[in-house]
Amino acid sequence: MTRNRIRLAALAMTVAALATACSSNDGSGSSNTSASGSSASGAPVTLTVFAAASLKKGFTEIAQDFEKAHPNVTVKTTFDGSSALVTQIKQGASADVIATADQKTMTSLGADALDPTTFTRNVLTIITAPGNPKNITSVRDLARSGVTTVLCAPQVPCGNAAATVEKNTGVDIRPASEETSVSGVVTKVTSGQADAGLVYTSDAKAAGSKVAAVNDPAFAAVVNEYPIATVKGTQHAGEAKQFIDLVTGTEGQQVLNALGFGAGR
Repeated sequence: MTRNRIRLAALAMTVAALATACSSNDGSGSSNTSASGSSASGAPVTLTVFAAASLKKGFTEIAQDFEKAHPNVTVKTTFDGSSALVTQIKQGASADVIATADQKTMTSLGADALDPTTFTRNVLTIITAPGNPKNITSVRDLARSGVTTVLCAPQVPCGNAAATVEKNTGVDIRPASEETSVSGVVTKVTSGQADAGLVYTSDAKAAGSKVAAVNDPAFAAVVNEYPIATVKGTQHAGEAKQFIDLVTGTEGQQVLNALGFGAGR
């Protein structure tokens, strides 16, 4: 009886060892956990992406493309003024990826922004009502009596760019309001609450026939570089990197270029 029990115990240990080996290997000699830290079984993942308001159309399309290529991932996007997004993260908001409309705002996130990389560029333009009824032809006309102008607030990248244009040209624009995001400026003009506003060329293009766009040579000297980064502490570092790779790669760049953004590299 004793010998039989010993043999049975040895057999049970062998079977258990084999079962453990099979469960930890997919048959090809590799573990079921990928190098990115994601489960190869396709466990559902929600990737939270914070992005500047001017990126809404482009990142919405890129997020949809990403979801098609990664069926187990849902991309949750939040669009707002860059400074507002940074403030939210500093106050504890959960995000995996952040893309801002200038380097200064990304830098203010400090060590919470991991390996920021520039992925696109943008410059300002003037938008007016269709047909340009106030006959605005340059930045100087935005300071004209009888012209109601709206700008982004100074702490917002588009507002900081506008302030630089004013400094370079010596024009003092007295805005009727200062918006917290570039989309707010677009809304004020398209709704008839303002005669003109300073926005990015991509926003003017997105607005289409709802606005008329007016260029000024002074805008070429003020270029906003857009950085994107993984947020420190993310639980989805692998998916975050894959999303950033899509944005900075050929496919993402084509989407952004078609919307009026400049090349990122």
